[in-house]
Amino acid sequence: MNIVFIKSTARYVGTLFLLGALCLGTFSAQAAQIVDRIVAVVNEDIILLSDLNQRLKPYTDRIDSAGYSEEQRKQMTYKVREDMINRMIEEKLTDQEISRLQIEVTDEEINKTLERIKEVNYYTDQDLRDALQREGLTMEAYRKDLKEQLLRTKLVNEQVRSKIVITNADVQAYYENHRAQYEGETRVHLRNILMKLPPNPDAQEAEAVRQRMQQVLDRLKQGESFADLAERYSESPVASEGGDLGEFSLNTLAPEIKSAVAELSAGGVTPILETDQGLQVFQVEKVSHTGGKSLAEATPEIQDKLFNEIVNKRFQSWLEDLRSRSHIKIIK
Repeated sequence: MNIVFIKSTARYVGTLFLLGALCLGTFSAQAAQIVDRIVAVVNEDIILLSDLNQRLKPYTDRIDSAGYSEEQRKQMTYKVREDMINRMIEEKLTDQEISRLQIEVTDEEINKTLERIKEVNYYTDQDLRDALQREGLTMEAYRKDLKEQLLRTKLVNEQVRSKIVITNADVQAYYENHRAQYEGETRVHLRNILMKLPPNPDAQEAEAVRQRMQQVLDRLKQGESFADLAERYSESPVASEGGDLGEFSLNTLAPEIKSAVAELSAGGVTPILETDQGLQVFQVEKVSHTGGKSLAEATPEIQDKLFNEIVNKRFQSWLEDLRSRSHIKIIK
């Protein structure tokens, strides 16, 4: 039987789930009144309609309160239901493997996980209990959910993570293929001098403006102050401020301006550029580089990224193989 997979790998492969159980909710009085039936068979286990409805309730409540049309509501509810059934099937399969492999979690491990959750969320013990109570959960129920998550994490560690090796060559190849990401951001502080062209200029009018700009550029090359010349000759809104445009990320500049300033150091001046506003010259007031990482600095981050990517792929492959060897039936 072909079954649509829900993209829920992260539920199993994360080392901490940080209050993920808080969204589960509890049985409503209405759900308790529904006559139960089997909605799926997973080997020797079954999934009941009441269990499915319990898991669905937080999601269907949000859909119902979001103001969708009736048709949209039905479509979204159907999609969420199908995804949840498949998630619960995956959970049954992994739970069966946990039992077969005799994987266990101790109370001490649960306690340590609770302490990390409180630390990350800046919770006291009472804060956590209050948060659980607002969601209709007891600490006992939450500990049970944490235990299930930790068991599944151990299963993934044993079946998938322990068999993955990231080599130095893998890290270097990733770094080279994503070099722009690790080179950081270049920022430039710019000044400009702008001379506007008349509407629909003829060749003579355009050349006259270019000659005036060329004269200014020649004076800049002779060492005159860019700010002074901008204040005297520029038609930019910031002319009175010496043409000070402020600081920009190099990647946010228009292509022709970026190309002209990219290789300039502080104090450098561009040639005359034709822009939508008119003829312009720019001076680079300052250049700064931020956020760059060498290969050595980026290695731990890249290892984590590659590891998680491989874990996700390997886990899906492992799960698909497990499903292919299992008896699964969804009852509509």
